[in-house]
Amino acid sequence: MQFRMLAGMDWDDIKVFLAVARAGSLGGAARALGQSQPTMGRRLKAFEERVGTSLFQRGSEGFVTTDAGAEVLAHAERMEEEALAFERRLAGQEAELEGLIRVSSSDWFGVHVLAPVLAGFQARHPRVVIELITDSRLFNLARREADLVFRIRPFESAEVVQRRLMTLDYALYGAAGLALPVWGDGRGTELITMDTAFAEMPDVQWLQRVLPQAKVTLRSNNRQVQAALCAAGRGWTVLPCPLGDAHPGLVKATLPEAPPSREVFLGYHRDLRRLGRLQRLIAHIVTRLAPVTMPATPKP
Repeated sequence: MQFRMLAGMDWDDIKVFLAVARAGSLGGAARALGQSQPTMGRRLKAFEERVGTSLFQRGSEGFVTTDAGAEVLAHAERMEEEALAFERRLAGQEAELEGLIRVSSSDWFGVHVLAPVLAGFQARHPRVVIELITDSRLFNLARREADLVFRIRPFESAEVVQRRLMTLDYALYGAAGLALPVWGDGRGTELITMDTAFAEMPDVQWLQRVLPQAKVTLRSNNRQVQAALCAAGRGWTVLPCPLGDAHPGLVKATLPEAPPSREVFLGYHRDLRRLGRLQRLIAHIVTRLAPVTMPATPKP
């Protein structure tokens, strides 16, 4: 993306841009900066003219960054981080993290793994706002839909810095009192699995192999839904252990072979390698979830 050179860049223009990007509206940005909405509109328009491109799409959902806006946002947030650090140093204050971090993960992983870790970090850094988005779709790190993403497969983009965070163990769970499946057969056993769009997932394939005669009666793409159906006595299901062990009414089957484990990867855009609050959050997460420290590895 090519931008015009900005001679004598005004830091106040950057603050206006950041406020609009975070609030999603001129009114919200105006309240955050203590200015009038017309003033914010004029300053944003002038800034876009100086940059030479539109930085926001205006629509019914408010102001949403364009591709160019997302690129400017990444640089602007780093400028803000450096400016705040400089102000604190001049004032002789202890460095204090502040700002927004957008985190994305699957729903159950957010609830049972990330939530307590993020809560601990935010308690230590109360001026950091963490936005945890639990969604099955893959967020675009390059477009800043999220700053930090957790997933169970490696990232493919060369712009993503990633690391293997932890190994997730899985187990077969059923409601208390439910008859244990016959290993290698499964006849008379009812199963709850992922929906057909996820038929190639390792745990689905494992169930088909070790319980070939079992009957699939319920499917869902949501692990927490599977756990709830299982606790209601509707069949056996494979769940990640942090979810299955925490769900009331579920018992873990003891079997000759456990379901396949999965690796959890975290990733963030390489432009955020110097964003202090993000790097401190990653270090906090790694300390609590990864027993062995491993370096972040950019994709070749």
